Amino acid sequence: MTDNIIITIGRQFGSGGHEIGNKLATRLNIPLYDHNLVKMAARELHLDEKTAKEADETILGRFLSAYVAGIGSYTSFVNEEQNLEPVSDRLYAQQTELLKKLAKRGPCIMVGRCADYVLGDYSNFIHVFIHAYEEDRVRRIMNIYKMDEKQAKEKIRKVDRDRKLYYEAHTGRKWGDIESHQILFNSSLLGIEGVVDVLEAAYCQKLR
Repeated sequence: MTDNIIITIGRQFGSGGHEIGNKLATRLNIPLYDHNLVKMAARELHLDEKTAKEADETILGRFLSAYVAGIGSYTSFVNEEQNLEPVSDRLYAQQTELLKKLAKRGPCIMVGRCADYVLGDYSNFIHVFIHAYEEDRVRRIMNIYKMDEKQAKEKIRKVDRDRKLYYEAHTGRKWGDIESHQILFNSSLLGIEGVVDVLEAAYCQKLR
């Protein structure tokens, strides 16, 4: 597919996956594609960015597509012209095309969006999944979003559920399983910098 070295990062919510991606991109001086993929896909599909963000990494549209959803909060997830194809499916298809194009453009880091599955298992790709102990994740989310413990736990459960359903529905693989990813990291044990150190070393090794 491409000779470029690509790092894909799957992550539990609150595990620090996005921060790890950012720090690694800075060290390696290569692009990071995460939330910016939503903006790029929204522009290509002529979608409102807020609508795209709501549908991102969810499969809500797959459930709604079995119904005639024409009113209320459901309309933003359905193709307004045909009222058949969910926005979440259109967004996934567009992001898939973007991921493939960006991988051909040059080395980069991709967070989420089933990138490991979309790009396939090539020897020059590094597919990782980041998880962490619950107490560390709760503490992190409380700090970032200024939530209390109960709110943080509820948000973690919801986001993880959405990501799991999204990944498994599109890939047929088990989210966060070693059979689905090349390397699993526990950021509670290694720390954010520790994970970045290992990934930097793995990237540099592939350059040799």
